[in-house]
Amino acid sequence: METLYEDNHLLVVNKPAGLLVQGDKTGDRTLLDEAKAYLKQRHNKPGKVYLGLVHRLDRPVSGIVVLARTSKAASRLSEEIRAGRMEKEYIALVEGRVPDQGDWTDQLKREDQHSRVAEPGEAGKQARLTFTCLERKKGFCRVRIQLITGRHHQIRVQFAHRGHPVLGDVRYGSSMPFPDRCLALHAAHVAVKHPVRPEKLVFAAPPDW
Repeated sequence: METLYEDNHLLVVNKPAGLLVQGDKTGDRTLLDEAKAYLKQRHNKPGKVYLGLVHRLDRPVSGIVVLARTSKAASRLSEEIRAGRMEKEYIALVEGRVPDQGDWTDQLKREDQHSRVAEPGEAGKQARLTFTCLERKKGFCRVRIQLITGRHHQIRVQFAHRGHPVLGDVRYGSSMPFPDRCLALHAAHVAVKHPVRPEKLVFAAPPDW
């Protein structure tokens, strides 16, 4: 876990792929565990450390996560996200040859641990993203993705639905493995209003691939 920013209200970190954000049935150590331990040691805090989780990344995905150090900050950040004002940009490697640019809107339907594009007439939640192709290689492309909505597995599902699964994403049809069962998907840029000050904060962390 790399720390990108810290003040009395926020902790912003760069999550490595493979690390859970919050606990699940595996009982594996999480980003929240590591971040709380970091704050406890750094500030010599007695007792429990508060840290609010306002958005998530899938376990095999890497990148920027914004954490709230107070309940007020958590509430205000959550409102920014609900209102669609938090800007999120991802970098991914996807199979095949994508267009130079795209603006995709689908209805997504969640089924337990999976999501899929809903069939005509099925209920679903609107999912929208835009993207730009940055580079083409043999068999795959590097793309920059602006996430307009934040649905379950949205990027993974929308690209796979069009025949361009994220590298390493065997759940959604990838034929190209990525190290350590991780995905070539990284939250590289986040911009959000500070929860207390009238200031826009911008964070960037490029992927290491």
